[in-house]
Amino acid sequence: MQEKRGFSLNGYLALLILLVLIPYSVSGLNYQGSPAVVVHLILLILSLICLGGFFMVQPNQAKVLTLFGAYVGSVRATGLRWTIPFFMRRTISLRIRNFESGRIKVNDNQGNPIEIATIVVWSVSDSAEAVFEVDDYESFVSIQSESALRNMASSYPYDPQEEDGLALRSHPQTISERLKEEIQERLDKAGVTVHESRISHLAYAPEIASAMLQRQQASAIVAARTRIVEGAVGMVEMALEQLKAQGVVELDEERKANMVSNLLVVLCGDKHTQPVVNAGSLY
Repeated sequence: MQEKRGFSLNGYLALLILLVLIPYSVSGLNYQGSPAVVVHLILLILSLICLGGFFMVQPNQAKVLTLFGAYVGSVRATGLRWTIPFFMRRTISLRIRNFESGRIKVNDNQGNPIEIATIVVWSVSDSAEAVFEVDDYESFVSIQSESALRNMASSYPYDPQEEDGLALRSHPQTISERLKEEIQERLDKAGVTVHESRISHLAYAPEIASAMLQRQQASAIVAARTRIVEGAVGMVEMALEQLKAQGVVELDEERKANMVSNLLVVLCGDKHTQPVVNAGSLY
């Protein structure tokens, strides 16, 4: 069911016409015994019935019109409007709203339990679908958003498993876009447009948070040590090449090994080294 334009007139124009018809109908009732009295009476009754056709439409709202259970259209024109009094009118807000899901616990694709929540910014784009395709479109948005979030969270790991791998924590923008697409796909049938979707909370579940924190710290330490060792090896290699190229000193293999060992201790140690002055000969 698609939204269509419902019948309505400018309310001020309709009010002006009724303000003219009602006094005219009442004045015609004074002519007793005249056939025109019946006409004026019918006209007065119709004018009074038409007073029930006035309604107001606020900005960013729509009125869904039905006649004896049949959908006849929607009115989005704002201000005072008039329509057939027998039309039932239901107000639907078209304003942008936001919905924050509760923190749900779900396993990522590595089987790790995590807590995740999202904020969804949405609005009704088709009033007919929102009213007639689903029973309660607000509840539908809430339930389907959490369902999409749960499905998306179980499709990606919490932390990247590869250097350029997609993960919940490392790629928030990409994850948010994919979450928005999945929610929109579920809400299309309800006449709802998703404007934005963002992850508002992401963390490991309390039962494994401590262990995962230790793993992250260990990974960070290993990565830092790897960079330090790579830099130290490069510096040692550069030092030996420059000593040889400039002829500063000739070192045999044993002395080279001793020098490399000392330089690596200095460069890779996590504490400041204490210098020792050798006053004797090199050998």
